Amino acid sequence: MSLQDEIRILKKESDAIILAHNYQRAEVQDIADFVGDSLELSLKAKECKEGVIVFCGVRFMAETAKLLSPQKTVLLPEPNAGCPLADMLNEESFTNWRNQFPQYPLVTYINSTVEIKAKTNICCTSANAVKIINSVEADTILFGPDRCLGSWLQEKCQKNLILFPGYCPTHQLITSEDMLMARANHPDAVIMVHPECPKEIRDLSDFVVGTGGMLQIAKTSQANHFMIGTEEGMAYRLQKEVPTKHFTLVSHRLYCPNMKKTTLESVKRALLEKQESIVIPSLYQDKALISIERMLAIR
Repeated sequence: MSLQDEIRILKKESDAIILAHNYQRAEVQDIADFVGDSLELSLKAKECKEGVIVFCGVRFMAETAKLLSPQKTVLLPEPNAGCPLADMLNEESFTNWRNQFPQYPLVTYINSTVEIKAKTNICCTSANAVKIINSVEADTILFGPDRCLGSWLQEKCQKNLILFPGYCPTHQLITSEDMLMARANHPDAVIMVHPECPKEIRDLSDFVVGTGGMLQIAKTSQANHFMIGTEEGMAYRLQKEVPTKHFTLVSHRLYCPNMKKTTLESVKRALLEKQESIVIPSLYQDKALISIERMLAIR
């Protein structure tokens, strides 16, 4: 029996669903019941009927699933799969930053810990960030932890954003030289980059969109070749969903070690041992859930 077949049997026996982020390994995406971006996974976790959610991603994503479905068991196959961006906005750095601007509302990127979500007014994903920022009835807004997504929002929205200086290490790996070479070598290709990329990278692209937006453009555009500026797992998802078109990464360095920690072996182990089961401290559950539900109400 193959490892994939073992996982399918264990999943059925456990009343489980496997959710995987777009940045996961190819074989993990293939075994998942649903693959998507942060917003899509949040909604799927809330709506699914299964009692066990195996979340193939990083910790803040599994925490979000648990917030939305506190009655369900949410398993994170790799307990040490974290997010450096989320970790930059820890409780100490948050307090120091927030205390400088106590009068302004706070919008927090979903790439944040449950402790921070409990202290924010509303969350957002890259897919709905513009809509969320525009929904806030204030001219000045605090936004964190991603300064690059924040600077992009500053360009898109008629708001004054005070940005926390966090960043995604993976998206920082793209250089202007990568973009210029991609354009020179593939002049007919459409270049799509994630809004977590720095401004100089965004300015050299054709589209700045989250992973869900990349998939939509790939499906609807007349173009046949796309250069992708985000974590490499997304290129696999795109090629699988749109097999008649060609997808190339703008850089070979676009690899997130945390997203790639999850393997088929760890998925199997999670189903067998029911580990790691996410627990949200009662101190944070209700307040953090409010910030997520406010986001979902606006989508």
